[in-house]
Amino acid sequence: MLKTKSVASPIDKEKDGLRILVTCFRGRGLPSSRYYVWMSSLGPSEKLLSKMQKGKINWQQFAVKKEIFESREFDKSNETIKNHGQKFSLRLLKHMAKRDNVTLMCHCAEDQKQCHRHILKAVIESKKI
Repeated sequence: MLKTKSVASPIDKEKDGLRILVTCFRGRGLPSSRYYVWMSSLGPSEKLLSKMQKGKINWQQFAVKKEIFESREFDKSNETIKNHGQKFSLRLLKHMAKRDNVTLMCHCAEDQKQCHRHILKAVIESKKI
C-alpha cells in the first residue's frame, strides 16, 4: 500500500514499511533514522519550491507542474537511454507498494493538504506510468 506522511510524524515500523523522503532538501538536523531512503529527485525542484514559498505561483500552478516526468540535466549526457524524469523510479515504487507498505514523506505537516507528496502518490497510483 502506498501512503503519505510527514517526516516529523511518529514512526510506525509495522505500518510505514519503506519510509522514503521525497524532498529536494533533506533538512538541516534531520536524522537519517527518520527515513530509510532519500529520493531527492522525486521532490519539486528548488526553483519551483522557491516560487511557491515566495507566493510567485499559487497551489494550482504548482500542482500542475509535472517535473518528475520532465527530462533533467542527467538525460542530456546519455545518447541512447533517457530517464525522462523519474518514470522508472515511479514504476518501481508502484510495484513495491503492491507487495508491501511504502510511505512517501516530506517536511510539510501531517495534515497539510497542499503538499507535493499527495501529488506524487496520485501520479504513482495512476495508469500513466
